[in-house]
Amino acid sequence: MKRIGFLACETTLPGAGERRGDAFEHDLMVGALAPALRDHDLELDVIDWEAPISAFAGLEMVVLGTAWNYQDKSKTFLARLDELEARGITVCNAPDTVRWNITKSYLRELSENGAATIPTLWREIVTYKGALEAMEVFETDRIVVKRQIGAGAEGQELLVRSALPDAGWSFGHPAMLQPYLPAIASEGELSFIFIDGELSHGVRKHAAKGEYRIQSLYGGTESVHTPTAQEEQAARAIIAALPFDPPLYARIDMLRSDDQLLLMEAEMIEPYLYPVQGPLLGERLAAAIAKRVHQ
Repeated sequence: MKRIGFLACETTLPGAGERRGDAFEHDLMVGALAPALRDHDLELDVIDWEAPISAFAGLEMVVLGTAWNYQDKSKTFLARLDELEARGITVCNAPDTVRWNITKSYLRELSENGAATIPTLWREIVTYKGALEAMEVFETDRIVVKRQIGAGAEGQELLVRSALPDAGWSFGHPAMLQPYLPAIASEGELSFIFIDGELSHGVRKHAAKGEYRIQSLYGGTESVHTPTAQEEQAARAIIAALPFDPPLYARIDMLRSDDQLLLMEAEMIEPYLYPVQGPLLGERLAAAIAKRVHQ
């Protein structure tokens, strides 16, 4: 039976020490994918992406899975993916796709290609003065500051004009600055999961009361969302704007502003794909993997 690797990390792997608060999402992904792969005569091996290279011997493919510490080790992560590919192991999503997607400035390229994105300022250094400048540019009293290489909203900050940090504050990472959009607290964030370029399912993500981050780590919850024709068209437009063929999987995260869906992120590295809200996800992803392995 051919083996498919599922890349995890030290804080998502069961039994590897103290697990992340959202490690249950790892369990749900593996629980959906492993039995579906067996139906295609494929076996899922869960592996720490930082394991010795010998641990990957005999794998046909690796799926990036829950490698949720990559943002602090991005060069090492990319080097490992290149190493696996050089050894003849198919990497999904491909290293070139990951390299394009790993820095969020890809959003600028998509915007230039006609995608509707949230207005953004790109800064290598963000200071108190720069935060005030962004508020003036966006004509708002609230902005969100995000890492250009980041995941899971880690390190992200919501700045409010009436409660700004002191004048000596700086963000500490190359950043992107965006206006806070009220829809995050009302409608919520909408995610559209694509497998091989085809829509699998939609998810609505809700922030906890008093919070704006929608991830489960911060108390966020999810529900099934059935996309309207207009919403599906907006999400498909993002897939069509990619500078490469649709990858094995992609999660398109969008937020509404003035009745228009705007792209927050196009996640193609290690996104959680919400198998609970999309009960056919495991089957669809396994079939797409099998098509690549058995062709």
